[in-house]
Amino acid sequence: MTNLTNNKKANAWISEMCDLVSPANVVLIDGSEEQAEILRAEACRTGEMFKLNQEKLPGCYLHRTAVNDVARVENRTFICTTDKKDAGPTNNWMAPKDCYAKLTPLFKNSYKGKTMYVIPYSMGVIGSEFSKIGFELTDSIYVVLNMLIMTRVGSKVIEALGTDGDFVKGLHARADMDENNRYIVHFPEDNTIWSVNSGYGGNVLLGKKCFALRIASYLGRNEGWMAEHMLILGLENPKGEIKYISAAFPSACGKTNLAMLIPPAYYTRQGYKVWCVGDDIAWIRKGPDGRLWAMNPENGFFGVAPGTNEKSNPNALASTKQGTIFTNVVHNLDDDTVWWEGLDKNPPRNALNWKGEKWDSTASEKGAHPNSRFTSPAKNCPCISSEFDSSKGVPLSAIVFGGRRAKTAPLVYQSFDWKHGTFVGSIMASETTAAAAGAVGVVRRDPMAMLPFCGYNMGDYFAHWLDMEKTVPNLPKIFHVNWFRLNENGAFMWPGFGDNFRVLEWIIKRCEDKVGAEKTAIGYIPKAEDINLAELDYEIEKGHKFSIEDLKSILTVEKDCWLADVGNIEEFYSKIGDTIPEELKNQLAALKSRLLK
Repeated sequence: MTNLTNNKKANAWISEMCDLVSPANVVLIDGSEEQAEILRAEACRTGEMFKLNQEKLPGCYLHRTAVNDVARVENRTFICTTDKKDAGPTNNWMAPKDCYAKLTPLFKNSYKGKTMYVIPYSMGVIGSEFSKIGFELTDSIYVVLNMLIMTRVGSKVIEALGTDGDFVKGLHARADMDENNRYIVHFPEDNTIWSVNSGYGGNVLLGKKCFALRIASYLGRNEGWMAEHMLILGLENPKGEIKYISAAFPSACGKTNLAMLIPPAYYTRQGYKVWCVGDDIAWIRKGPDGRLWAMNPENGFFGVAPGTNEKSNPNALASTKQGTIFTNVVHNLDDDTVWWEGLDKNPPRNALNWKGEKWDSTASEKGAHPNSRFTSPAKNCPCISSEFDSSKGVPLSAIVFGGRRAKTAPLVYQSFDWKHGTFVGSIMASETTAAAAGAVGVVRRDPMAMLPFCGYNMGDYFAHWLDMEKTVPNLPKIFHVNWFRLNENGAFMWPGFGDNFRVLEWIIKRCEDKVGAEKTAIGYIPKAEDINLAELDYEIEKGHKFSIEDLKSILTVEKDCWLADVGNIEEFYSKIGDTIPEELKNQLAALKSRLLK
């Protein structure tokens, strides 16, 4: 094999992987539109993708995964460290030598008769001190085209890598698509990711969760920065001043909607705006001014399609209108467009479902898979930030944690300080809803929304958060929000969606020391009159319009609920074990003491 790069380590590794998987030929992805167009045509010729109506959806394509391959497989996802303790009790673990031995036969000759595509990519703006470079080797054009959207790909990446630069090594093979031999494995000590027997994006776009969170969180701890499962947004006031927030939410808590939020009309008339820097991942490091600065390492959105519509998230929907790859949605045969549940109330009458079977709205099964996706260029988003391509990132004023709690957490509260804020993030939780499998109301802990994505021991991860205080003098303030408080009839007390801007406005005012707050057992709670309710028009239930009294009721600290929660937190901490920092145990004891006063 001829050398594909000017980096000896990269060439040697690619050659070694070629010997393992035995491709018929090798193609270097150069990032050009000409090459991408050739690959799209080839994918359409083989049936890997379908070209959609180019007048209505220019540059858009449809892909269907195997029926047994429709989501991330957490039970088949492993962190492979020499010492099991380094992976921690919340990750699946295998010893590296055992994992390599187990997976090597699955990869052996798996590219026979196929092309190996070599994807050089940068997570983050090419050349930025935030950024990291990876190579993904794949036998899937679908992966190539998704990576071209989700990351920065091509010859410029190889130039930035140089002759001796380090990179993350990613190997993917569809192999036999055998779900019993499907593995997504990470070797943090080797800077390596292997994925086999899957074609679904979350398992095979190795730049996403695999690199940008699991490997990057490990690198961040070693190098003194943070890789977080967080959106980044900017709030612009009528004077043109922009303050930036990063925020972490477990699934089904409105993360993407918040990242692309449109303020209520009352605010937009005055000139307030929200800018999306990122919808999913933030890499955060200390800037020269002693503040934390955040960059979105991705270049696109890998969003869940069902429920995305003109009302819930018009900016996300607009992002899908060109250059998008849709996965496992409904194919409308009448005009070669796509549809999914929740898009509108006009399902197609002549269509194929996500499996490629004849379908219409009278069918008992849903047409789109509940985890169907769109992969869209971030530049398509109408509210994309002008700082999206900044090599410096953006300075953070606040970090926000969220959850879905019926009664326990108030609408918003602020932590006392960084240590307490780390504690608040470590106890993040959501309650299961009727839409989730299993019992309703079960509390699921997901600290910092990182439980499935941390590439090392969660206790050590919390310690890394606490350690940031030692080196960063001007840390952002930390808050917690809960849009999901319910009344006794099970109705949502807060309108959510665009009206969440009202809470973000209070958060920024607190960061600027422009409003006071009431000190409580759990943190600082707003005075109800400091959250602007102007023109808020929300009916909680028929005949019950939202009022400041309702706001006061969702700003209360329900001590009995919190005391019950303390026991649940103790149980969760015990699962993580002896790596839980003493500081967090002290924070929990202090919370309990304050609640009992």
